[in-house]
Amino acid sequence: MNKSFDSELLYAKTLDNLNIQSFKQLYQDKTEETLTVQILKKFELFKADQGKNLPTNALILLSDDEIQKQLFPYSKIECARFKGTIPGNFIDQKTIDSNLALQPEQAYQFVLRHISQGSSDYKGVYRNDRWEYPVIAIREAIRNAVIHRDYSLTGKDIKIAVFDDKIEITSPGNLLPSIDFNEMESGQSDIRNKILAPVFKRIGIIEQWGNGLRLIYEELQKYPEIDFKWTEPGIAFRISFIKKNFIEKTETEIHALSSEKSSEKSSEKSSEKILELILNNYNITISELSEKIGISTRAIEKHIKKLQLENKLKRVGADRGGYWEIISDSN
Repeated sequence: MNKSFDSELLYAKTLDNLNIQSFKQLYQDKTEETLTVQILKKFELFKADQGKNLPTNALILLSDDEIQKQLFPYSKIECARFKGTIPGNFIDQKTIDSNLALQPEQAYQFVLRHISQGSSDYKGVYRNDRWEYPVIAIREAIRNAVIHRDYSLTGKDIKIAVFDDKIEITSPGNLLPSIDFNEMESGQSDIRNKILAPVFKRIGIIEQWGNGLRLIYEELQKYPEIDFKWTEPGIAFRISFIKKNFIEKTETEIHALSSEKSSEKSSEKSSEKILELILNNYNITISELSEKIGISTRAIEKHIKKLQLENKLKRVGADRGGYWEIISDSN
């Protein structure tokens, strides 16, 4: 069996003086077990050699030690949210260079911050919140990128790019020959990093062998509006989640949409102010409302008509001598 890169020993450091505090804490949080030397040995995260306990590359990658940054400066995830459909104009960016076991969740949270969740339909009387992308598939894709990337490649990091029309996840190292992304539903499994993978399984980043691709496939079936593509640019592997019916908005349309939302908020505030003033004085006139709120009498009349149509307000009696009544069920 070929020796994996993550199983190779580091002779410049011993287990005793390696900082793995955050990994120990994470392991305990996820498994409710203390990460002992015996457990480290069971996972082959170190080996005895020439009378010393020497860490493997896998344990270095899981550590917070300075040597991790020195030896593996590119064992990180670069996340970016771009304006538009091509790289260039950053809206937000984040470098995730914590220990390897923490990176997938931190990168996943970055993606969630930059995509939308809306209520597209209802199941009975219950609202069905649905993300604009298949987030379980994206979570699994990020996990796969961290677990299966080639850590022997220098100058290459994982890149996650969120555009207006797509999400791209690029991982160093080509796809393993035994894996076919065209048959994701078949539950394939192969391991590049043979030491890291069992550790990730123990702490719950891998649920079960061969399940990740199947989860991606099953989630995509629920999102017929999302196209899934994979490519191998150079010595990297990239998967893309693409909106099939995306229409790019022009700057004018974006400005108009922003103005429309601003106008809606302003209108809501004016209506609320009208109800508040009426609550304090049921005999208040349209002219007085206009003066207090600072908008025209014509605008006040429009707001009042809308409130009446919404069954929030009604007029009792004639214009002269009558009074306003707020309908309590809506107040």
